[in-house]
Amino acid sequence: MDWDKHYEKKFISPDQAASMISSGNMVAFTIGREAFACGLALAARKSELKDVKVFAATPSYDFGWYEEGWQDSFDVTVAVPTGVCQGALDAHRCDFQIYPPLENLQPEDIPDFLFTEVSTPDDKGFCSFGNSLWNKKSQIQKTHDAGKVVIAEVNKNLIRTYGDNFIHVSEIDYFVEHVSSGSEMAKGSLAGRALKEPEPYLKDIAGYVSELIKDGDTIQIGVGRTTEPLVQLDMLSGKRDIGYHSEATPRGIISLIRDGVINGRRKSLNPCKAVVTSIGGGTKEEMQWVHMNPLFLLVTYEYLEDLRVISVHENMTAINNALMIDLWGQITAESIGFRILSTPGGQPPFVFGALQAKGGKSITVLPSTARGKSRIVPILPQGTIVTIPKYFTDYVVTEYGIAKLRGKTVKQRVKELISIAHPDFRSDLKKEAKLIGG
Repeated sequence: MDWDKHYEKKFISPDQAASMISSGNMVAFTIGREAFACGLALAARKSELKDVKVFAATPSYDFGWYEEGWQDSFDVTVAVPTGVCQGALDAHRCDFQIYPPLENLQPEDIPDFLFTEVSTPDDKGFCSFGNSLWNKKSQIQKTHDAGKVVIAEVNKNLIRTYGDNFIHVSEIDYFVEHVSSGSEMAKGSLAGRALKEPEPYLKDIAGYVSELIKDGDTIQIGVGRTTEPLVQLDMLSGKRDIGYHSEATPRGIISLIRDGVINGRRKSLNPCKAVVTSIGGGTKEEMQWVHMNPLFLLVTYEYLEDLRVISVHENMTAINNALMIDLWGQITAESIGFRILSTPGGQPPFVFGALQAKGGKSITVLPSTARGKSRIVPILPQGTIVTIPKYFTDYVVTEYGIAKLRGKTVKQRVKELISIAHPDFRSDLKKEAKLIGG
């Protein structure tokens, strides 16, 4: 097959790509960074279009449609709140997709146009998704099989990896030359936030979490302001033969793989491989070290977050962030009251999978306070989404220590949680605990 000839014929300009879209169409961007040139070209047609449904899974760029006055042209839905869209979400100018996005779709729900980003093809005609795979491959295949249109921006700067991180040019309808946004390398956290000097309390949290991690454990680290800095704060200092099976790579993970601290020698599944669906938090040099490095395996998140896959790992240790926890042990990582601040991401499957694994455990981390208020509360505020039910809460860590909740009675849970609350709030928590029998 002369794939290269067909490939060259499929190239169009961003304006040509945007011109295919009509009022009332459904347009989706794959998880990860949006196809930048196509997004700009589509937004430029604001005055020409009406009721175009846009699904932006993880908003990275502000194309304008999150602002007031764009809603008649673009009806936007997001799956992950980010700084780009938080204001629009708070003001109800965009909708929120309950996780997981674009799964188990009916044929009529498949987008008319799917935009993604790929590398240049190799000598066999296969493009890479670079450092961010997620469910892009299955999305493209579903869209292609449904006879809808797949358009890919070709970014020559994307790395290649081992794993399921590729798509053939024959499964993509059109290609567009990538235009740099000026921020090709992530300069912030995994969620795109600006990097800040870690708060002093995070060092204490890292120390307590380190006590719970044993040599040979396979770990998962969720996205969050509390979880992501822990690696750089020596959470894994002195550990040996650590395995890695997680959505992404917070800063410091790539270095620990290079240094052999994370080597996966004792992993029950995919030994000696760091298994992820996205690579992030690294310098340009670290990203190049990942390029075609057999130590890294990028897999679809459908595989990565399968409970059966997670639970196969002996000594699986899930480490995740929380916004708030109540004295029952109910955890929210998504909202405070009715305000949505985040998505559960892979937290539920990793928590449930780790607790099913032989020797597995789940660790929830959070600072004891936020804006002068306790993050440990008698009961979650009305409207708060429960991410992890009380039955599955295992270890909880703040800068004041470790609480072990799994298998404990209500009174025992109350005592454990109050012991790691900020001292200024412990007295009031004890009084209010009587409401739940604590």
